[in-house]
Amino acid sequence: MNGYLLDTSVVLIASTVPEKLSPRIRRAVDAGPALLSTVSYREVTIKAMKGGLDLGNPRVWWAETLEALGLQPLMLNPRHIAAVCDLPPIHQDPFDRALIAQAIEEDLTLLTTDRLIPRYASPRLRVIQ
Repeated sequence: MNGYLLDTSVVLIASTVPEKLSPRIRRAVDAGPALLSTVSYREVTIKAMKGGLDLGNPRVWWAETLEALGLQPLMLNPRHIAAVCDLPPIHQDPFDRALIAQAIEEDLTLLTTDRLIPRYASPRLRVIQ
């Protein structure tokens, strides 16, 4: 599969202040296909439930965001979860580690604002910041 997997931070920024994203990320989202992992759905939902994000009605926010950005869902599967075990211990965020594993396993370019993710030196991981 070719395309772009959006990190959770990219989705949040793109839905609120897209001008803060780098031109490279904006071009990639526009070029597509742009995918959003179920990992990001879960991360955003947890943050909203804990009061860390004010999304209004999360169901409405998700529907509007997916449509506005033209995002396709990417389901987390057992192969992705197993691939997390192959990653070096650079990042302690389990959500980001799952996204990295998905990008590698699905041959997707990961769009991120996270400065630690490019440190996962792998010929199979492509990152745009």
